[in-house]
Amino acid sequence: MHIVLGLIGSIVSVLYLLDRLGVDIGWLNPRYWRHRRAWRKKYEGDPIYSIEDPIQIAAVLIVGIAKLEGDLSAEQKSAILGQFEEKFSLDTRGASELFGSAAHLLGAPQIIGAQLDGLSNRNADTFKPDQAQSIIEMIEQISEVGGTLSTAQLEFINILRSRICAPSQNGTWS
Repeated sequence: MHIVLGLIGSIVSVLYLLDRLGVDIGWLNPRYWRHRRAWRKKYEGDPIYSIEDPIQIAAVLIVGIAKLEGDLSAEQKSAILGQFEEKFSLDTRGASELFGSAAHLLGAPQIIGAQLDGLSNRNADTFKPDQAQSIIEMIEQISEVGGTLSTAQLEFINILRSRICAPSQNGTWS
């Protein structure tokens, strides 16, 4: 027992001297390590996964389904803005701000499919049944604006419909 106490005392003495010499020994604190790790995950993570507001999540899903087949056309953008104004009860400025933030969060077109899949996975239980049905209706309307549905859009709509389990009711957001 005296050997263990001597060893612990010498380790503490060495760590104290290192601290006094200016060597950072903060990595030994488990709370500090956990806080630093959580902050790093938040900083390095995709900002799309930190959205918590159902309207913003719906906006990202709607803009994302339109961007699955490429860049947005002016017709698609005006249809999306009209949907935001009508369904979310926003004015023109609010709808354009929501559209801008959703388009900015989506980022690179190569990873939109993965982002939308992860976002719908994380937030499947966020929506009320009427909100979920409203999202599916808006997504179907927006995806039909550019012409026929692409296979990626149709596949994502079916996945989203099965994840959020929306019954057939009219959607309300306000």
